[in-house]
Amino acid sequence: MTKEKDYYHSLYEVAKVINSSLDPSLVLDAITQQVTKALDLKACSIRLLADDGKNLLMGASHGLSKGYLRKGAVEVAKSGLDQEALSGKQVTIREACSDPRFQYPEKAKEEGISSVVVLPLLAEEKAIGVLRGYSEQCRDFSEEEIEFLTIIANLSAIAIENARLHHRLKLDSELQTAYDYRLFDD
Repeated sequence: MTKEKDYYHSLYEVAKVINSSLDPSLVLDAITQQVTKALDLKACSIRLLADDGKNLLMGASHGLSKGYLRKGAVEVAKSGLDQEALSGKQVTIREACSDPRFQYPEKAKEEGISSVVVLPLLAEEKAIGVLRGYSEQCRDFSEEEIEFLTIIANLSAIAIENARLHHRLKLDSELQTAYDYRLFDD
Protein backbone atom coordinates (compact mmCIF):
# COMPACT_ATOMS: atom_id res chain seq x y z
CA MET A 1 0.00 0.00 0.00
CA THR A 2 1.31 3.46 -0.86
CA LYS A 3 1.85 6.12 1.79
CA GLU A 4 -1.03 8.15 0.36
CA LYS A 5 -3.37 5.16 0.68
CA ASP A 6 -2.11 4.62 4.25
CA TYR A 7 -3.05 8.23 5.06
CA TYR A 8 -6.52 7.88 3.53
CA HIS A 9 -7.09 4.58 5.28
CA SER A 10 -6.00 6.06 8.61
CA LEU A 11 -8.21 9.13 8.12
CA TYR A 12 -11.12 6.82 7.34
CA GLU A 13 -10.48 4.77 10.49
CA VAL A 14 -10.19 7.89 12.66
CA ALA A 15 -13.38 9.39 11.21
CA LYS A 16 -15.19 6.08 11.74
CA VAL A 17 -14.26 6.00 15.44
CA ILE A 18 -15.12 9.67 15.94
CA ASN A 19 -18.55 9.10 14.39
CA SER A 20 -19.25 5.96 16.41
CA SER A 21 -18.17 6.96 19.91
CA LEU A 22 -18.36 9.84 22.34
CA ASP A 23 -15.91 8.09 24.67
CA PRO A 24 -12.80 10.30 24.45
CA SER A 25 -10.40 7.59 25.62
CA LEU A 26 -11.57 5.18 22.90
CA VAL A 27 -11.36 7.86 20.21
CA LEU A 28 -7.94 9.18 21.29
CA ASP A 29 -6.51 5.65 21.58
CA ALA A 30 -7.62 4.90 18.02
CA ILE A 31 -6.10 8.15 16.78
CA THR A 32 -2.69 7.47 18.37
CA GLN A 33 -2.66 3.94 16.93
CA GLN A 34 -3.53 5.14 13.42
CA VAL A 35 -0.91 7.91 13.45
CA THR A 36 1.80 5.50 14.64
CA LYS A 37 0.89 3.03 11.90
CA ALA A 38 0.41 5.51 9.03
CA LEU A 39 3.70 7.35 9.61
CA ASP A 40 5.67 4.29 10.69
CA LEU A 41 6.53 5.96 14.00
CA LYS A 42 7.78 4.52 17.26
CA ALA A 43 4.92 6.16 19.14
CA CYS A 44 2.27 8.84 19.28
CA SER A 45 0.60 10.68 22.15
CA ILE A 46 -2.15 13.18 22.69
CA ARG A 47 -1.81 15.47 25.68
CA LEU A 48 -4.58 17.76 26.87
CA LEU A 49 -4.08 21.12 28.49
CA ALA A 50 -5.08 21.13 32.18
CA ASP A 51 -7.77 23.60 33.23
CA ASP A 52 -5.13 25.83 34.85
CA GLY A 53 -3.06 25.83 31.63
CA LYS A 54 0.13 24.83 33.45
CA ASN A 55 0.43 21.15 32.54
CA LEU A 56 -0.28 18.83 29.65
CA LEU A 57 -2.09 15.71 30.82
CA MET A 58 -1.92 12.39 28.99
CA GLY A 59 -5.05 11.81 26.95
CA ALA A 60 -3.81 8.75 25.06
CA SER A 61 -0.62 7.16 23.84
CA HIS A 62 0.51 4.28 21.68
CA GLY A 63 4.01 2.81 21.62
CA LEU A 64 5.46 4.51 24.71
CA SER A 65 6.70 2.47 27.67
CA LYS A 66 5.11 2.73 31.10
CA GLY A 67 8.42 4.06 32.42
CA TYR A 68 8.45 6.88 29.88
CA LEU A 69 4.82 7.73 30.63
CA ARG A 70 5.68 8.00 34.34
CA LYS A 71 8.65 10.34 33.77
CA GLY A 72 6.84 13.31 35.27
CA ALA A 73 4.41 16.05 34.41
CA VAL A 74 4.82 17.94 31.18
CA GLU A 75 4.96 21.49 32.47
CA VAL A 76 4.17 24.00 29.76
CA ALA A 77 6.55 26.58 31.29
CA LYS A 78 9.46 24.08 31.04
CA SER A 79 8.66 22.68 27.59
CA GLY A 80 9.61 25.05 24.80
CA LEU A 81 8.26 22.78 22.09
CA ASP A 82 4.85 22.60 23.76
CA GLN A 83 4.79 26.37 24.30
CA GLU A 84 5.36 26.78 20.56
CA ALA A 85 2.71 24.20 19.67
CA LEU A 86 0.16 25.69 22.07
CA SER A 87 0.70 29.05 20.37
CA GLY A 88 -0.60 27.42 17.18
CA LYS A 89 2.65 26.36 15.50
CA GLN A 90 3.75 22.96 14.28
CA VAL A 91 7.10 22.00 15.77
CA THR A 92 9.63 19.44 14.58
CA ILE A 93 12.71 18.42 16.50
CA ARG A 94 15.29 16.39 14.63
CA GLU A 95 17.33 15.44 17.72
CA ALA A 96 15.18 15.45 20.86
CA CYS A 97 18.08 14.40 23.10
CA SER A 98 20.02 17.59 22.40
CA ASP A 99 17.26 20.15 21.80
CA PRO A 100 16.78 22.51 24.78
CA ARG A 101 13.05 22.82 24.00
CA PHE A 102 12.50 19.17 24.98
CA GLN A 103 11.72 18.88 28.71
CA TYR A 104 13.02 15.34 29.34
CA PRO A 105 15.92 14.73 26.90
CA GLU A 106 17.54 11.99 29.00
CA LYS A 107 14.25 10.06 29.18
CA ALA A 108 13.82 10.44 25.41
CA LYS A 109 17.26 8.90 24.90
CA GLU A 110 16.42 5.98 27.22
CA GLU A 111 13.14 5.47 25.33
CA GLY A 112 14.92 5.46 21.97
CA ILE A 113 13.26 8.64 20.72
CA SER A 114 15.24 10.64 18.19
CA SER A 115 12.88 12.96 16.33
CA VAL A 116 9.60 14.49 17.47
CA VAL A 117 6.81 16.34 15.72
CA VAL A 118 4.25 18.30 17.76
CA LEU A 119 1.04 19.89 16.51
CA PRO A 120 -1.56 21.90 18.39
CA LEU A 121 -5.08 20.61 18.96
CA LEU A 122 -7.12 23.69 18.13
CA ALA A 123 -10.79 24.14 18.99
CA GLU A 124 -12.17 27.44 17.73
CA GLU A 125 -8.62 28.82 17.38
CA LYS A 126 -7.84 27.96 21.03
CA ALA A 127 -5.24 25.30 21.86
CA ILE A 128 -6.66 22.51 24.02
CA GLY A 129 -3.69 20.16 23.78
CA VAL A 130 -1.01 18.70 21.52
CA LEU A 131 -0.50 15.73 19.23
CA ARG A 132 3.03 14.32 19.34
CA GLY A 133 4.68 11.85 16.99
CA TYR A 134 7.92 10.13 18.05
CA SER A 135 10.47 8.57 15.68
CA GLU A 136 13.33 6.21 16.54
CA GLN A 137 15.39 7.58 13.65
CA CYS A 138 16.62 11.13 13.22
CA ARG A 139 14.42 12.38 10.43
CA ASP A 140 12.76 15.34 8.86
CA PHE A 141 9.00 15.12 8.55
CA SER A 142 7.75 15.69 5.00
CA GLU A 143 5.18 18.28 4.00
CA GLU A 144 2.68 15.46 3.33
CA GLU A 145 3.26 14.00 6.80
CA ILE A 146 2.77 17.40 8.45
CA GLU A 147 -0.41 17.95 6.41
CA PHE A 148 -1.73 14.51 7.46
CA LEU A 149 -0.90 15.22 11.11
CA THR A 150 -2.57 18.63 10.93
CA ILE A 151 -5.78 17.00 9.68
CA ILE A 152 -5.58 14.38 12.44
CA ALA A 153 -4.92 17.05 15.09
CA ASN A 154 -7.96 19.02 13.90
CA LEU A 155 -10.15 15.89 13.95
CA SER A 156 -8.84 15.09 17.44
CA ALA A 157 -9.78 18.54 18.72
CA ILE A 158 -13.27 18.20 17.25
CA ALA A 159 -13.69 14.78 18.87
CA ILE A 160 -12.54 16.09 22.25
CA GLU A 161 -14.85 19.10 22.10
CA ASN A 162 -17.80 16.93 21.01
CA ALA A 163 -17.19 14.54 23.92
CA ARG A 164 -16.96 17.46 26.36
CA LEU A 165 -20.16 18.99 25.01
CA HIS A 166 -21.95 15.64 25.24
CA HIS A 167 -20.78 15.23 28.83
CA ARG A 168 -22.02 18.72 29.77
CA LEU A 169 -25.39 18.10 28.10
CA LYS A 170 -25.73 14.79 29.90
CA LEU A 171 -24.99 16.44 33.26
CA ASP A 172 -27.47 19.24 32.52
CA SER A 173 -30.12 16.68 31.65
CA GLU A 174 -29.48 14.69 34.83
CA LEU A 175 -29.66 17.85 36.93
CA GLN A 176 -32.90 18.91 35.23
CA THR A 177 -34.40 15.45 35.83
CA ALA A 178 -33.40 15.54 39.50
CA TYR A 179 -34.82 19.05 39.86
CA ASP A 180 -38.09 18.09 38.15
CA TYR A 181 -38.37 14.98 40.29
CA ARG A 182 -37.94 16.96 43.51
CA LEU A 183 -40.20 19.78 42.37
CA PHE A 184 -43.06 17.61 41.14
CA ASP A 185 -42.70 14.68 43.56
CA ASP A 186 -45.10 16.20 46.07
